[in-house]
Amino acid sequence: MAVPVTTAAVASQRDAAATRSRQALSVLVVSTLAFTVCFMVWMMFGVIGIPIKKALNLNATEFGLLTATPVLTGSLVRVPLGIWTDRFGGRIVMTLLMASTVPAIFLMAYATQYWHFIAIGLFVGLAGGSFSVGTPYVARWFPKNRQGFAMGVYGAGNSGAAVNKFIAPAIVVAAGWAMVPQVYAAVMLGTVALFWLFSRSDPAHLVTSKASFREQLQALKDPRVLKYCQYYSIVFGGYVGLSLWMVQYYVGEYGLDIRVAALLAACFSLPGGVLRAIGGWLSDKYGAHSVTWWVMWVSWICLFALSYPQTDFTVLTVNGPATFHIGLNVYAFTGLMAVLGVAFAFGKASVFKYIANDYPTNIGAISGIVGLAGGMGGFLLPILFGALMDLTGVRSSAFMLLYGVVWVSLIWMYFTEVRSRPVLGSAAA
Repeated sequence: MAVPVTTAAVASQRDAAATRSRQALSVLVVSTLAFTVCFMVWMMFGVIGIPIKKALNLNATEFGLLTATPVLTGSLVRVPLGIWTDRFGGRIVMTLLMASTVPAIFLMAYATQYWHFIAIGLFVGLAGGSFSVGTPYVARWFPKNRQGFAMGVYGAGNSGAAVNKFIAPAIVVAAGWAMVPQVYAAVMLGTVALFWLFSRSDPAHLVTSKASFREQLQALKDPRVLKYCQYYSIVFGGYVGLSLWMVQYYVGEYGLDIRVAALLAACFSLPGGVLRAIGGWLSDKYGAHSVTWWVMWVSWICLFALSYPQTDFTVLTVNGPATFHIGLNVYAFTGLMAVLGVAFAFGKASVFKYIANDYPTNIGAISGIVGLAGGMGGFLLPILFGALMDLTGVRSSAFMLLYGVVWVSLIWMYFTEVRSRPVLGSAAA
């Protein structure tokens, strides 16, 4: 009589495992969709900011602040949202977060003055906090040996920056910039409904967060945390800053139509988002240091070439003056930006691999502060891009700034990691 009971128990366990697997897949898919939409909304000013800049006659610094404002709140709320996710669950926190942004997104269509856009943009920026909600929410639905893959897939929602560049320009040309926030508000509302319907809750995932905001800030006393903040301010902050800046750069530098400019800018944003999972796999296989080291060198080379401004110079030859032109054409520029996007995608994953290796018992607190630093980089960089352009009149000064920051990262990494590694064959200490 024990055999049928055992068989029934095994069948019941198999059914429970299959149900759990379906629920985990549903959570992963719908959470990734939600994060993609949130990131699309977060990057909205990267496209609609161009006609707004023209209508309000903004300078480059004012434009940078306009595009960066949503990034500020999206970065600052990451830590409390992560704590609330641990306490109340990702399903309810993500749903309320997305729903709270819908009124602000819709009201953006009726803004008429600069301060209107800044104030409303602060509330729209809450959508950017979705990363710190979805990451722990998704991870807890998967076993440890699949959590890296799951978080990588979810992180690919960064490609919402590219989705924005595909959708928003077409709407701007067809119906004007004010229609974009109205459409995005409807999309966000629909996503809230889909997320609630297809996401799941598990009471076993609820934990009492042990890391307060003040405790997370204490991590800044650790030199390694400061270093990882520096790395992430490049690979994530640089990604966000350039995603916001590139459409207007193409329009101003190469005189392109906004639709063509957005399409070419997506050549940076798309690989910079979707390839993050591959970066995680490479970091698992080759180590966080090796991947990050090569990411920084590839970024350094790309930014060196991108920094050179369009230049005409005259040389006095034996046959008289000869004028030459040096500068990247639109095809070479776009190719370099695509390579830079791939490097940033790998770097975003490798930095978090560092954290998992060095702080296995404190991942939440350290990743929170590093993520905050990356978000603040995404906030400050567009403002600095605009200020440098107003000061120098050189558009490529944005890449000069990033080139300098990457130099700092390479030097820091060399003295703290490369030189400290033991020489092959040396005696153990």
